[in-house]
Amino acid sequence: MSDKAFMDEAIALARENVAGGGQPFGAVLVKDGKVIARAVNRIEADNDPTAHAELVALREAGAALATPRLDGCTVYVSGQPCPMCLAAMRNAGIAEIVIGYTNENGAPYGLSSAAATAELSRPLEEQSWAVIRYFAPEDAATPGIYRSWAARSTEGS
Repeated sequence: MSDKAFMDEAIALARENVAGGGQPFGAVLVKDGKVIARAVNRIEADNDPTAHAELVALREAGAALATPRLDGCTVYVSGQPCPMCLAAMRNAGIAEIVIGYTNENGAPYGLSSAAATAELSRPLEEQSWAVIRYFAPEDAATPGIYRSWAARSTEGS
């Protein structure tokens, strides 16, 4: 299949989701030219604020491939991903994101993540949407929880 075919599928999923009462977002995750996962935004359906199409597709692909690493995969998204989705795709190793509609396309309908992206780009202490406090654990200089994880992770190498 071509980029156009994968994007057409992501947009078709988004249209079907709107028809079913959901938001206009669809995602198709592809590896080596094969669709691994298809997903739509399920925020309302699942009462889950993280159930964005991209994240649902990542979850399904991780399960299908039996790994949290999705290196070499491409995600076709109907609309420009929010910062949460971009961070998740980056952390999963997604190689490429192909975007249909941009923030500019969605802005007149309240479907732009540009403001959230700009706000999250600022230092935590300067962000206006939340009160951030730090309470350092006693071992903050040499965090035991991170050292334990690192030791466990290197044991299997």
